[in-house]
Amino acid sequence: MTNGITLCKMHHAAYDRNILGIKPPGYRVQVNADVLEEVDGPMLCHGIQDFHGRELMVLPQCRSEQPDRELLAALFETFLRAG
Repeated sequence: MTNGITLCKMHHAAYDRNILGIKPPGYRVQVNADVLEEVDGPMLCHGIQDFHGRELMVLPQCRSEQPDRELLAALFETFLRAG
């Protein structure tokens, strides 16, 4: 699979809804600006907002097994347009 990313259910849903995006080539997480401004308790703060600006925690060592950067870039552009 060339564009697979393993995420937990919560982060997968946030990714699908453009609450968070993953910016190649560094695989850095970006959280929607509106969501960053929300104040809604520790789950939002620690579960989503704290990931803003961080790189993905684990990537396959083999470049061919990492998510396709071009496909990821296209999805990141969709995230930016949605925000």
